[in-house]
Amino acid sequence: MLKIVSFNICPFVQRVTGALAARGIGFEMEYISLKDKPQWFLELSPNGQVPVLITESGTALFESDAIVEYIEDEYGPLEENVSNEQRALDRAWSYLGTKHYLPQCGAMSSKSADIFEQRSEKLVAAFKKVEAQLNLSFTFFKSNQLSNVDIAWLPLLHRAHIIKQHSGYDFLSGLPKAQAWQKNLLSSGLIEPTISEDFEAAFKSFYLKDTYLAEK
Repeated sequence: MLKIVSFNICPFVQRVTGALAARGIGFEMEYISLKDKPQWFLELSPNGQVPVLITESGTALFESDAIVEYIEDEYGPLEENVSNEQRALDRAWSYLGTKHYLPQCGAMSSKSADIFEQRSEKLVAAFKKVEAQLNLSFTFFKSNQLSNVDIAWLPLLHRAHIIKQHSGYDFLSGLPKAQAWQKNLLSSGLIEPTISEDFEAAFKSFYLKDTYLAEK
């Protein structure tokens, strides 16, 4: 069985587990502390980052983009008959999502309103670009079928949902199409198999304690 080495609230890990869960592929998890990375992990991951995916043959793969490409190559695409142009567009929209994982983490960990607003600006701008692209007649990003773009944005939308639940702040405020997309993804059954059992508690402890959002 595939094995993923992870930090339990890492968005890059959730993208990988989402790609597996969407295909019904089983995997096991091993969680580590990023503050005290074990030597065996550092030997597997040249960049010292999660996720690491260990294949069934025992090969350790690192970098989430490379892992997602491996999953697609090894286990097949989520969609059939996608043109080269559309595949390139999907990669571009996926990249727009993944490059905002760390900005979202930075915004959520802000200690003051000024810093929060400054850090949130680019993330909210990205959600506005998505809003202009979405179609309310579709369940997901570009159709009624789950795609790689949906998987790439899942961590952002999931975390935005938790923040709204517990602080009242909505990264998607005034974006009805993005809100509908978020609701559909959260209702798709993909969340539970992509996160640890203690995910929400760990997330709240990290981002909703001694932060600006915790005080809202």
